[in-house]
Amino acid sequence: MSGFCLGIAFTVVYATIPSETITLSWNHSVEKTRWEEEYIIRDKRLVLTTARVQGSGAGMEPGRGGVRRGAWWEYRPDLAPQAHITLANSAFTEDYRLCAEDDCRTLDSWLDDKGSLGAPVDLFPCPAK
Repeated sequence: MSGFCLGIAFTVVYATIPSETITLSWNHSVEKTRWEEEYIIRDKRLVLTTARVQGSGAGMEPGRGGVRRGAWWEYRPDLAPQAHITLANSAFTEDYRLCAEDDCRTLDSWLDDKGSLGAPVDLFPCPAK
C-alpha cells in the first residue's frame, strides 16, 4: 500500500497517510455548510467515490442523483480520476479535516505545522517505494 501524500507538486512530501481510503471534509466558507468527499487510490490516481453535503446554498447543491440520508445529500460524482487535488489551506477559512480509517485530524495536524504558512497543499497518491 502506498497511501496518500500531502505536499507540493508531487515532489516535496510533508506527510504520508498510510491508508487505502480517505475522507476529506470542510465547511463552506460562506454558507458554513459541511461537505465530505471520499477518495480511494486506483492506478496511481485519486478516485472520488462519494460526496455528501449538509443542505444546499451558494455552490453547495448536491450532484445529479443525490439522495437524502438524514441531514446529508449523498451522491456519486462524475469526475475522472485525478493525479492530485489542491487544498487551499487558507488562514481565512476553517481547516480541512482528513480521516483515514479511525484517525481523523485537521490538515494542519497531519502536516505537523509544516504547511501552516497558508500555502496550498496537494493531496496525491504516494509514489511506490
